[in-house]
Amino acid sequence: DMENVVIAYEPVWAIGTGLVCDADSANEVHKFIRTVLAKMYDDEVAQAMRIQYGGSVTPESVDGLMAKSDVDGCLVGGASLFADKFARIVNFQSE
Repeated sequence: DMENVVIAYEPVWAIGTGLVCDADSANEVHKFIRTVLAKMYDDEVAQAMRIQYGGSVTPESVDGLMAKSDVDGCLVGGASLFADKFARIVNFQSE
């Protein structure tokens, strides 16, 4: 049932701060998580697992995050309280 599991990663320093991790660093952590999953299960499970970034995603950061190979989605926090910001995040532009 691992195909139904979603992992969310947020740097501890980003929790409640409004700060966002740069896209390259977030992708590296997501790759590391996939490596751990591959060791625990297998590569097929690791590649199928959805790993989302959850640290203060903004309209300014979503495009870069979502362009990364190991970032499968984003959890939106405070930006979801503003319709225009949330709409921009939902309608991100692939780079």
